[in-house]
Amino acid sequence: MKKSRMRLMAIVSMASSLMLTIAACGPGASTASQTKLGDVSKDVASAGKVTLVVWDQNTDGGMPQAQKELNAEFQKKYPNVTIKRNSQSFSDLKTTLKLALSSNNPPDVVQANQGYPDMGAFIQAGMIRPVDDYAKLYDWSSYYPSKLLKLNSFSKDGKTWQGKSLYGISQTGELVGVYYNKTLMNQLGLKPPTTITELQSEMAVAKKAGIQPLSFGDLDKYPGIHLFGFVQSAMAGSTYVNDLVKGSSGSWTSSATVKAATTIQNWVEKGYITQDANGVSADSAASDFASGKALFNVNGTWQQQTYAAAMGNTNVGFVTMDTKDGKPSAMGGEGLAWAITSKSKHPDVAAAYIDFVNTSHAAQVLLKTGNLPSVLPSSYEPEKSTLAASIATQYRKVQKADGVVPYLDYTTSTFYDTLTAGMQNLIARQSTPTEFTGELQKDYASFLDKQ
Repeated sequence: MKKSRMRLMAIVSMASSLMLTIAACGPGASTASQTKLGDVSKDVASAGKVTLVVWDQNTDGGMPQAQKELNAEFQKKYPNVTIKRNSQSFSDLKTTLKLALSSNNPPDVVQANQGYPDMGAFIQAGMIRPVDDYAKLYDWSSYYPSKLLKLNSFSKDGKTWQGKSLYGISQTGELVGVYYNKTLMNQLGLKPPTTITELQSEMAVAKKAGIQPLSFGDLDKYPGIHLFGFVQSAMAGSTYVNDLVKGSSGSWTSSATVKAATTIQNWVEKGYITQDANGVSADSAASDFASGKALFNVNGTWQQQTYAAAMGNTNVGFVTMDTKDGKPSAMGGEGLAWAITSKSKHPDVAAAYIDFVNTSHAAQVLLKTGNLPSVLPSSYEPEKSTLAASIATQYRKVQKADGVVPYLDYTTSTFYDTLTAGMQNLIARQSTPTEFTGELQKDYASFLDKQ
């Protein structure tokens, strides 16, 4: 999940109507589509002249350039195919995609957010097809780690996330961590923090020195998920939060989760976080950090190219937090899944495209343009002391320790709205940490009861 931009009210209104339709097919419904699959083929040329409509959310950092290069290469390899690309920010895509998929002429290939709010709803409404047949044809399981594929899997009725059927593959790797300004860090005599306790101590030093400790804006709502997941992962640990998001065990009112909420509200009260953050856009917060106005910024690895270009590749670092037991734990894992729509008239071409933009060659294109591929080549060794080196080190460290935590909004079909609204209230001090976590648990329990 990535950054958002302003939504068009008309689109919101139409999408809201559609969401109600999808909600009617929510957990407990019995209208899940059972897509009948035919033979699959790698033969793109025999498809004839094809216009492949592709919707992606590659608008951040170096991804627009990478996708442009990969699309051009694909069309050169298959001159019978013309790619018609529609690229939108995460929030815009999250709003408009539901509407597009319900039409009689939907895109062929889309990037779908994982979890119940989007991928699960699309499956239940019969809008995207399983890709197990293409995974076998292209041998995706030999390239992708099984845990990454599992995040893009559901039961065929869309009711169980991380089920047995694969619905897409992800192009990028993602981690949410903290970026730090090395110049300010040296000026204050600090070292990169590795725990929430160290981070808090260093924010106190920055505050005392008159430097904004943490640049943060939650006008777009989704950054609240990143901030809360960042702190909760470090305090509760990857196993606990992963089980919670999966719905297999745990409670959103556990002591570690309440402590995470309390910690964030304390940061607000101490002035560690940008004042009136609910009125500050994510872009403004990122811009403030990039221009040297703040010591830290909690954000995703998709900001790599943006920050390296603005601050210099050796003047900015990235680190994830360890739990109190010294185990790395970070939210993220991988970007949105490339999926094939059920009504696509060219599923073989769509699958060939998805395979092409997710190969080891594509990974090299992503690295060249300042991005993190979902499968980092074992031979990849970026220049030392660069932001690319920081991110590669953290990605490998978290994966090796099995410390990836899924994005929290995957939890229920309504959790994105519940969590983002709750975080704005928590930051505005209009709710207590106990009230905030109580609302999360209420949403969670209601969803599980219907499963």
